[in-house]
Amino acid sequence: MSTSYLPATTDSLNEASEAKSPSEAISILYRILENPSSSSEALRIKEQAISNLSDLLRQENKAEELKHLLTQLRPFFSLIPKAKTAKIVRGIVDAVSKIPGTSDLQIALCKEIVQWTRAEKRTFLRQRIEAKLAALMMENKEYSEALALLSGLIKEVRRLDDKLLLVEIDLLESKLHFSLRNLPKAKAALTAARTAANAIYVPPAQQGTIDLQSGILHAEEKDYKTAYSYFYEAFEAFNALEDPQAIYSLKYMLLCKIMVSQADDVAGIISSPKVGLQYQGPELDAMKAVADAHSKRSLNLFEVALRNFSAQLEGDPIVHRHLSSLYDTLLEQNLCRLIEPFSRVEIGHIAELIELPAEHVEKKLSQMILDKKFAGTLDQGAGCLVIFDDPKTDAIYPATLETIENMGKVVDSLFVRSAKIMA
Repeated sequence: MSTSYLPATTDSLNEASEAKSPSEAISILYRILENPSSSSEALRIKEQAISNLSDLLRQENKAEELKHLLTQLRPFFSLIPKAKTAKIVRGIVDAVSKIPGTSDLQIALCKEIVQWTRAEKRTFLRQRIEAKLAALMMENKEYSEALALLSGLIKEVRRLDDKLLLVEIDLLESKLHFSLRNLPKAKAALTAARTAANAIYVPPAQQGTIDLQSGILHAEEKDYKTAYSYFYEAFEAFNALEDPQAIYSLKYMLLCKIMVSQADDVAGIISSPKVGLQYQGPELDAMKAVADAHSKRSLNLFEVALRNFSAQLEGDPIVHRHLSSLYDTLLEQNLCRLIEPFSRVEIGHIAELIELPAEHVEKKLSQMILDKKFAGTLDQGAGCLVIFDDPKTDAIYPATLETIENMGKVVDSLFVRSAKIMA
């Protein structure tokens, strides 16, 4: 960085934009910021210079330099209004977040800003940075630390009645509880977010996120039809904004169709004009492969899909959870269909027919017997499955219970009559 500063004028900004290389432009912008002038025009030019500089540093993936820039700008922040300071700080934090592989740096940066805002008594900015820090902690799977941070923040924001921030925090709390498998608290936090959102105008992206979370929670409760409608609403919102989350909403829509045994609809949704070519890719190919396997009731095709699209299916915790239950259901249906003609059959033969390892089949059969999916036992010495006939319910027992019940009614009636006669 050069020691000689440049005048804080539009010409200096134009000089930076016309620079031959990004490093030269960065150097010019730094020199504009070094200008000691604090006139209103100079401050306005410096604000623009900061915006351009953060964009350039982001493009050059210089996350550390962005962090250093925030520290360097602290004297400048004392010259401008707090609202403008908040806008600049959040802009630089967002610029760092767009650089891949910087999650630890982002957490350190947010913690540093929180300390500074506490010292400077900048409550508005601190609350938003703390919300950002909690979101980063959740991404890093530091769930308990994130919840501890949010619990204090929620009380503070509720007192101030900042509805927009409250929606963001409640939504984040819902995601955290869902990650910790605490479904009742996740639903309660989401209801609080919806209540706060109903009182104000919520940006479409935020509304889409609320709908997406609603769909995820309904899907977790196996209410796939309601979940589908929420995912559709989220897709509509994200699609209009060209938000990258649109592909995930669409993916979960297809998952719901598969889970309610409407896998044949998947191809129609993928080829619809609304989806178009922009969303075609491995995410949709993965769901198409699963839908195809489900339509054909083929475990072999299902396992091939899981192997070929491991990142899209196994890597997505929401899809993975539902596909695990779908795989188990499919396996049970196939096993029941295969053992139906037999009264005694070798486990090896069933494994051969279903094209799965014998140990895996034996484990699943023992689980199905314990769950009373069919009556039978495993003869492990002979390596066979013995299937019993379904025990017929003897009609005498319900008939006897009915007779005793009727006798009870007769005795009660006689007791009432005798009591009247005695009176």
